[in-house]
Amino acid sequence: MAQSYSSLTQTPQPDDQRIVVTGMGVVTPLGLGKETFWAGLVAGRSATGPATQCNLSDLPCRVVAEVPDFAAHDFMDHREARKLSRASQFAVAAARMAVADAHLTIDDSNREAIGALVANSSTSPPEIEISTQAFFERGPSRINPFHFAASLPHMPACQVAIQLGLLGHSTSIGTACAAGAQAIGEAAEIIRRGDADVMLAGGSEATICRLTIASFVSLRALTTSAELPPAAASRPFDARRDGFVLGEGAGILVLERLSDARRRGAPIYGELLGYGAAGDAYHITAPHPQGAGAARAMQRALTRAQLSPADIDYINAHATSTPAGDIAETIAIKQVFGEHAHRIPISSIKSMIGHLTSAGGAVEAAATLLALQHHLLPPTINYEYPDPACDLDYVPNTARPAPLTVAMTNSFGFGGINSALVFRRAPNVEDSASV
Repeated sequence: MAQSYSSLTQTPQPDDQRIVVTGMGVVTPLGLGKETFWAGLVAGRSATGPATQCNLSDLPCRVVAEVPDFAAHDFMDHREARKLSRASQFAVAAARMAVADAHLTIDDSNREAIGALVANSSTSPPEIEISTQAFFERGPSRINPFHFAASLPHMPACQVAIQLGLLGHSTSIGTACAAGAQAIGEAAEIIRRGDADVMLAGGSEATICRLTIASFVSLRALTTSAELPPAAASRPFDARRDGFVLGEGAGILVLERLSDARRRGAPIYGELLGYGAAGDAYHITAPHPQGAGAARAMQRALTRAQLSPADIDYINAHATSTPAGDIAETIAIKQVFGEHAHRIPISSIKSMIGHLTSAGGAVEAAATLLALQHHLLPPTINYEYPDPACDLDYVPNTARPAPLTVAMTNSFGFGGINSALVFRRAPNVEDSASV
């Protein structure tokens, strides 16, 4: 393992190299906006339930986590919205909320220095399903002319730039379940190297349809239990877990230099201290059984942040509610944190919102920042039967007050892509965001 440092001996960085989060926008199964999202998390409310967007009656998995009451025309012209995939609509909505939350004005004086890095990995399965059905049933002339362009994985990032008028560094990343967190980590590097002053970073995904569900069922990745009610289907770390619940949504953070944020009097949620990424090189879908790549990613994030394991007050786990994945993450945490692992509170908000795949890491980063701001740990709900192989403190079922300064959030993707982010509370209390 790489060297760790104590926070007491951190090498100070100049303010123009310190990256802070000044705004956030979320579209989640718990609702729209950070206030609704956070209230749902603190209340331990499950957003998983029967699918309404598609008929899953003939499939063994019928539980999903859908975004309720989403109206794209609330965030963009309704004619433009019709050309966009649901994932792009989510991304634009989250980006607009994040910009407003950051009190950021975008105009000709700064738009060339503002970019977007929005993760997406799916090529819009619901839209593909609709177009494929139209093609075979009604012929090629019935294909939506915008289908191909609208379904490209980088289109959520493009649409954020188009709809908000951003002329800076814009791109995407498609590393599946690790992508949202990696987008945030890589966006910070874009700012540090001088290619942007502000980045809108995160992820967006909307994959709920028969094609996706059937594909994940064939992988044996989704929960298929008929014994549990839909609200209890996602149960990370619990001994009765049998797979994840597919969710949808988007999370966008506004990243900028600390010096710039202070200059414009922006609210500050927290500072991104460390980002680590590592590969398993093991299997296309299964995690390394000893969590080797996950451990390396966490260690690299700690090393980059110049922190020791004892400096971490909370871990927002990737934990998807799969039998192998939750054990591997537990093993990885023990490997990195040693005895301190048993003292760190750990929770998985996927117990409430399901697995948002490429959007998951970004939405969970937002949850981590809100936990730091409120000194409150979101729970892991549906935790009823302890698994001897998962023996850490998973903040079961009820939110818990706790003094928090530094937190880590993990995101692990198909193909053995692992990432970890470390955040610290706002540098000064007077800079803290009002949420």
